[in-house]
Amino acid sequence: MVIKTNLEHIGEKIDFASYEEKVKEIDASIKNKSGAGADFLGWVNQAEEYLKGEELPRVLKAAKTIQEHYDILVVCGIGGSYLGARAAIEALKGTIPHSGIQIIWLGETFDPAYICQALHYLKDKKFAVNVISKSGTTTETALSFRLLRELLEKRDGKEAARKAIFATTDGEKGALLTLAKKEGYETFRLPSDIGGRYSVQTAVGLLPMAASGIDVTRLLEGSRDAAKEYSNPSLKENAAYQYAVARHHFYEKGKSVELFATYLPSLVQLTEWWKQLYGESEGKEGKSLFPAAATFTTDLHSLGQFIQEGSPIFFETILHLGENAEDISIPLDEENLDGLNYLAGKPLSFVQEKAFQGVLEAHSNIGKTPNIVLELEKMDDYHLGYLFYFFEKACAMSAYLNGLNPFNQPGVEVYKKNMFHLLGKPGY
Repeated sequence: MVIKTNLEHIGEKIDFASYEEKVKEIDASIKNKSGAGADFLGWVNQAEEYLKGEELPRVLKAAKTIQEHYDILVVCGIGGSYLGARAAIEALKGTIPHSGIQIIWLGETFDPAYICQALHYLKDKKFAVNVISKSGTTTETALSFRLLRELLEKRDGKEAARKAIFATTDGEKGALLTLAKKEGYETFRLPSDIGGRYSVQTAVGLLPMAASGIDVTRLLEGSRDAAKEYSNPSLKENAAYQYAVARHHFYEKGKSVELFATYLPSLVQLTEWWKQLYGESEGKEGKSLFPAAATFTTDLHSLGQFIQEGSPIFFETILHLGENAEDISIPLDEENLDGLNYLAGKPLSFVQEKAFQGVLEAHSNIGKTPNIVLELEKMDDYHLGYLFYFFEKACAMSAYLNGLNPFNQPGVEVYKKNMFHLLGKPGY
């Protein structure tokens, strides 16, 4: 089992038997595409289809072109159009990568200082752009892309800019597709039956990942194998469905927040991707858990007091890795002023593991906060692909258990309409 849903630290028993029939019913509705939002279930077998399809070789070829001819790739997107790729790149390459092309993220903010600083940094650099938007009219992304395109065209000319820009968008319609055809950008498809937050196993995530040096074929193989494992509706065997049921159980028991915690700074962006996946899929009709995230032990020095003794509004979900990608031993210091010689010769992973065990004991047994531990063997290309699918399948089940459509986001449009009105956009 690549991922185990460990429920030994939740402090109570969950009546899984009472969920069996409902879970089987929802599982069947996912398979036969009869549930709410069924038009957006393309992600269910996307990895297997992509491995067999014609676009993956083009993604790999484009990634190689970017690596060979450019020093920087600017990924221009927001929400599901960039979070998955960023999560993967930081999880697998680290927050301070040793080598490879530099990735810069734009299109996810209006902050003029951030955008100006990025453009100033790029003005004399050799960079490519991967603009990602289904419509091409998402305001944050479209504004940043307009500025990036202007910089490239003025500095290098239209022909060089054309070669440096790669567009991932709808395959049939939209402003970005129209522009890409007009200018001759190479395009990749965001399938119409996959929403942005479920799109990491498409070109949306795969092109930036491949450009960074990630083996996206192995990542897709992980997702493909996860799809096979989690097609089994049995709650005794399906770890993704066990997680979904546990979440629903605690929601029904009155918990309002799920705190998703990791012990690695390189997984901060994974928690950001997770927050969008669950927040946008479930946050409807006055229902669902609020998805919050923390990085331990860092956040224990800011939120630790509240987690231990504050309002009992949440449960924790901890992502625990069996192996570390890198490690280092603690040296002996003759003066020992910091008092750490009792750890001399031990690897940092030993300290990390004991911290995890101590925190788990403190929060679950003393603080009486239920702790779900998701045990992942290790973090590499294959296992991350597996983990992405685990969360996607669990999210669909979790939302359906709450009687919600996991694939729409009607509330997102409200702020946009208000903003467009205040900006003076025609028609608003």
